[in-house]
Amino acid sequence: MNYPMPNRRDFLSSGGAGFGSLALAAMLQEESQASSGGVVKVLHHPPKAKPVVQLFMAGAASHIDLWDHKPMLEKHHGEESDFGEHVEAFQNGLGPWMKSPFKFSPQGESGKMISEVVEPLGCCVDDIAFVHNMVGITGVHSQATYLQATGFQRPGFPGMGSWISYALGSINEDLPTFVVLPDHRGYASNGPKNWGSAFLPASSQGTAIFPQRDNPIEDLMPHADYVTQEGDRDGLKLLNRMNRRYQQQRDHDSRLVARIRSYELAARMQLSAPEALDISGEPDHIMKMYGLDRLGATYPDEINPAEEAEYFGRKCLIARRLLERGVRFIQIWSGNDNGFPRRNWDSHEDIQRDHGPLARGMAVGTAALLKDLKQSGLLEDTIVLWTTEFGRMPSTQGNKGRDHNPYVFTNWLAGGGIKGGVTYGASDQWGYKPLDRSNPTQVYDIHATILYLLGIDHTQLTVRHDGIDRRLTDVHGHVIKDILT
Repeated sequence: MNYPMPNRRDFLSSGGAGFGSLALAAMLQEESQASSGGVVKVLHHPPKAKPVVQLFMAGAASHIDLWDHKPMLEKHHGEESDFGEHVEAFQNGLGPWMKSPFKFSPQGESGKMISEVVEPLGCCVDDIAFVHNMVGITGVHSQATYLQATGFQRPGFPGMGSWISYALGSINEDLPTFVVLPDHRGYASNGPKNWGSAFLPASSQGTAIFPQRDNPIEDLMPHADYVTQEGDRDGLKLLNRMNRRYQQQRDHDSRLVARIRSYELAARMQLSAPEALDISGEPDHIMKMYGLDRLGATYPDEINPAEEAEYFGRKCLIARRLLERGVRFIQIWSGNDNGFPRRNWDSHEDIQRDHGPLARGMAVGTAALLKDLKQSGLLEDTIVLWTTEFGRMPSTQGNKGRDHNPYVFTNWLAGGGIKGGVTYGASDQWGYKPLDRSNPTQVYDIHATILYLLGIDHTQLTVRHDGIDRRLTDVHGHVIKDILT
């Protein structure tokens, strides 16, 4: 039998429909995998933690002005800097050595030296493991932010929260598995791509919530005045009946269930999210602890500690409430994208002006979160990670600022499975590079350690994409056993 050869138009028409069907099938298949819970059905080893809170300081927080005390900078302040090697500076930031404008003092039983601007965290240092020999790959904000958030310095890769959501699934089906609390001024470098799902199922991406806004979750609640709660509910019921009828006619195709569940989650969130975000019932002493005892106050245009404490503290309190309700991964941001006047940690011009208020506000909220989690017992199985994209140079830029330093910076961890009151690794006498340059710590090691504490072997959590078995830690990473209990 002779079959007519299709012409170009017929081929493209039928082929296009086929390609569209394949794309839809792939998308639904991904959603089906995620909707059944995590893909890791049996953990690789017993976990020491369940949820994670990541605190991200956008713009590059200075390690030597917050956590990493350098007496040599105090001794040689104002002298011509000499790094003993060629230094590739991001801008013109190789002026004289500059001591921190903030005083350092020992805190806790461990005697950890920290800056006065993060002194609210002094009562928590014995619960924290500091990692002072972190190194990056790039001094460019966008690439370095990608690296810390996703494990890769270019777009197109899932955030750490997405990997964990994909692996372990939801604890509470009424709330997203991965929640992001951006800076109240807007997004940091790369925006939502820092918490996107990339080639993982879309359901594993972060859900951005702005607690200070009248409508904290975009598109969750109807905006139009003529849409009533009753009408909205009736519309959802009708949509659900139509979806179910459509699915019953195709009961062999379980992928359709995944799409229905995404709508059902949105409907459940209309009830659960407002309650989780409502802090009006919190006791006065808790509100004060989080820096929320001046709600409704007006603030000056200049960046100031009270305003930073209120906005960051609110996000930390919301994080505690979300943890109590079973959210798996929460990412809290301090600082938005670059602009003038500075509203992030990128203090090229004036460390004291920018870092002072940002650090104080961050420290108030973070200390409250750690203390609150500890007194409730939640800290025992919650990992808290403090990070930034890179550090800042020990020499001056201008008279008061510091340039980018991807060669060494600080992370710290606390909570489930973390040994508190310890320091791992060290930077050199200036805070320029790791003291032991042959054994630095990289973001892959931090990510591998967090996955380990969650019961996951980072080398076994892989997804085939573009012919490559991709993983959060790329082809690197080792668990930092020295900071684990």
